[in-house]
Amino acid sequence: MNTNEIMQLALDMAGYDYIPADSEIYIQGDKIKKVLFGVDIDSSDLYYAKANGYDAVIAHHPQANIINSYEVFKDNINIMKKYGVPEEIAEKAIQEKYEQLKISVASSNYDDTISVAKMLNMPFLNIHQPLDEIGRRMMQEKIDDICKDDETKIKDIVDGLSSFKEMISARTKVELLIGDENNKAGKTVVAHGAYTNGGYPIANAFFENGVNTVIYIHIGYPDYVKLRNENKGNLIISGHIASDSVGINPFVEALREKGLDITTIKGII
Repeated sequence: MNTNEIMQLALDMAGYDYIPADSEIYIQGDKIKKVLFGVDIDSSDLYYAKANGYDAVIAHHPQANIINSYEVFKDNINIMKKYGVPEEIAEKAIQEKYEQLKISVASSNYDDTISVAKMLNMPFLNIHQPLDEIGRRMMQEKIDDICKDDETKIKDIVDGLSSFKEMISARTKVELLIGDENNKAGKTVVAHGAYTNGGYPIANAFFENGVNTVIYIHIGYPDYVKLRNENKGNLIISGHIASDSVGINPFVEALREKGLDITTIKGII
């Protein structure tokens, strides 16, 4: 395979007809058979790959040189609208975090690992949102299946998410942060796959517009405290790396079915 074919496979699996702003082929390559694949990749990983006969390196998280990757955060609007949040409220919910992400671009070293990959002539790409979308769908489908019964409780949601092999293997655990395990789950949304965590504003928008339970893969402490103090709905955290792996692993298996030798590192469970 070549780097374009690898990227296209991910896009096809996620149902995208474009490469999202947080994913990119940095160094093109072909005749790829042996791949090093990590949630995060730094320069030392590129040196390791070069020294050990790898043909390409894939990262999940974007490298700093994708200076417009924050545009993917806007896709939270689509997720919110899908679950009943009015568009105007959804747009307002992302505004502050979007501006924060946009401004922070100026502080990034956009030539960090990319310059090393060029120096080593190592084919290199990252695939972020497409794999997160695969994972989001898988988790949401499991939740929807569990929630067919109106009597479904929060503990049923936690148990269902915990049954993913990635969650079983992870050092983190699926955890109920706000609410009681015996609460009815009600309308439940997996809010994942739009660049980064939506924090208080997005969870609050869900709670105020008919969603009873929000599942994040992680949340900042100040946002958690604010949501806890207002106590408008249930909040479950599934774990960042484990949840990323839920979407990454089907792609890894698809690459292996294409005949590639994949070594997974740095969090791919």
